[in-house]
Amino acid sequence: MRRLTTVVAGACATALLAVMAVVLGSPALAAALVEVTGFGNNPGNMRMHIYVPDSRPASPAIVVAMHGCGGTGPGFYQGSEFASLADRHGFIVIYPTATQSAGFGNCFDTWSDAAKRRGGGSDPVSIISMIDYAERTYSGDPNRVYATGSSSGGMMTQHMLAVYPDVFKAGASFMGVPFNCFAGAADYPPGSSRCTGGSMDRTPQQWGDAVRQAYPGYTGPRPRIQLWHGTGDTLVPYSLLRESVEQWTNVFGLSQTPTSTDTPQANWNRSRYADSSGTVQVEAYSIQGAGHNLPQGGMALYAIQFFGLTTSSADTTPPTTPGTPAVSNVTATGATLTWTASTDSGGSGLAGYNVYREQGATDPQLGQSATNSITLTGLTAGTQYQVYVRARDGAGNLSGNSAPVTFTTTGTGGDTTPPTAPAGLAATGTTATGTSLSWTASTDDTGVTGYDILRAPGATGGAFAQVGTSATTSYTDTGLTANTTYRYQVRARDAAGNLSAVSNTVQVTTQGGTTGACTATPTVQSQWGGGYVIQPLTVTNTSTSTITSWTVTFTLPAGHTLTGSWNATVTTSGQTVTARSVSHNGTLAPGAGTTSFGFQVSRPSGDTAVPSGYTCA
Repeated sequence: MRRLTTVVAGACATALLAVMAVVLGSPALAAALVEVTGFGNNPGNMRMHIYVPDSRPASPAIVVAMHGCGGTGPGFYQGSEFASLADRHGFIVIYPTATQSAGFGNCFDTWSDAAKRRGGGSDPVSIISMIDYAERTYSGDPNRVYATGSSSGGMMTQHMLAVYPDVFKAGASFMGVPFNCFAGAADYPPGSSRCTGGSMDRTPQQWGDAVRQAYPGYTGPRPRIQLWHGTGDTLVPYSLLRESVEQWTNVFGLSQTPTSTDTPQANWNRSRYADSSGTVQVEAYSIQGAGHNLPQGGMALYAIQFFGLTTSSADTTPPTTPGTPAVSNVTATGATLTWTASTDSGGSGLAGYNVYREQGATDPQLGQSATNSITLTGLTAGTQYQVYVRARDGAGNLSGNSAPVTFTTTGTGGDTTPPTAPAGLAATGTTATGTSLSWTASTDDTGVTGYDILRAPGATGGAFAQVGTSATTSYTDTGLTANTTYRYQVRARDAAGNLSAVSNTVQVTTQGGTTGACTATPTVQSQWGGGYVIQPLTVTNTSTSTITSWTVTFTLPAGHTLTGSWNATVTTSGQTVTARSVSHNGTLAPGAGTTSFGFQVSRPSGDTAVPSGYTCA
């Protein structure tokens, strides 16, 4: 039998947020919890443990299960029911261990600016690296990734669903808080925190805007969410369950009134919020009389049922077999494959493709692709490869093997020298929707065949992605968003597929759209000894034409520091603050069309000054 233990780390303050799961008897586990080192980019300096059941489908689902403050991944493995459920239902469980403190110890970072930006760094990036590792190593299904956790782990569950909505299918948050509830590290410890101090009250729109701002421009599906809280919880107040419901129903565009309520077990009051198709997007459980001690026995099962991991009528129909791959751009270390796409009729949808090398009884997987093409890398020079492709669907079913294709990588005597990096990248003629790039040509021993243009969002953070190619030393990027900052890089490639290092980085900010006169009116929502919140700061269009973007500037008093903001893109230079509209609130109708944003500031104790000099353009 697996040992049933309660993890209590450190002194009283730490123990308050540790997971205190009540676990019922569970069957013996055949597999073992394994620690993984070197799993990938790890800016949060986290530890990773993984539980992979012996019996699982070809492409198993992945559940990330996160402990409370003071806990560890192995402790949450021992003190919760997710591993035993994984044995029964065939999914992988990742147990991260946090190392952040914020006054406690082993707390997941949900407060820093880096953690609140997609690709910004800290714990969220480390967790994404763990998921990537599980997908690479165990063929984990990238379309069935879920998050859950208790206390600090419940907070991180809501955090990850906001920052990486394209990675997660759903989440279950036990005793968590809404995304962006914490303004910074100083706001984190319970007792001194505005978030968990019992006075947090934002509007559904403000909460929803915080989630939308975490990944600006994202228009894809949002992960469904299940929320759990005890009515007797005073450490992370029960009132925050309502704030979380307001946040996520607003994100989904749902009413604050549940579409159904019931009591699935004694003292469990459940409210469901479904969309027009009847799909429950938000589900909230109020556990009568429970304190800070969730999940209790049986709750993990309800979580994975919500994820769809226990459905008895699951899709068992595999996709059709892909077409024979065609090979191109063969180099010493790589090759490009394309094939005719598969179709899926089982109901779960086509999820992607696995590429294998024929090598006997056990064929190693060379890579995965979401489309019907892939560029293989890391191959061995002068080596023959015979490869085939299998399609997979959202339920993890795999198609039959495609017909194989055989190719031989070039020898080490072939062209392995990359071109020189392009130089002097510059941007000119930037408008509201486009910019023109130019650079100095690269050189190569056999000739440059073209250039890849890479773009990243914002002045910092955000990953570069290829947005175009050019056969010359110039490129015009179009379809940009007005009043938005972008960064660009360029790299060269030769006929053998060798890629140069990237060029210098150039940054541009597109022009504003059609603008008119506007005003900015601040409201002091709350103040305390060391800070204050301005909410709402109302922007009003006072002109007779539509505004499609706006910029508000103001001055912070000396010694005051901006610690958080929402519903605007905010930058500071000294004591001057510039707030720009985001994609969903830049357009204001003529004649008193309004929107709002807000921010939080820390200041020296006893100082009662507030910002001044508000202007709007």
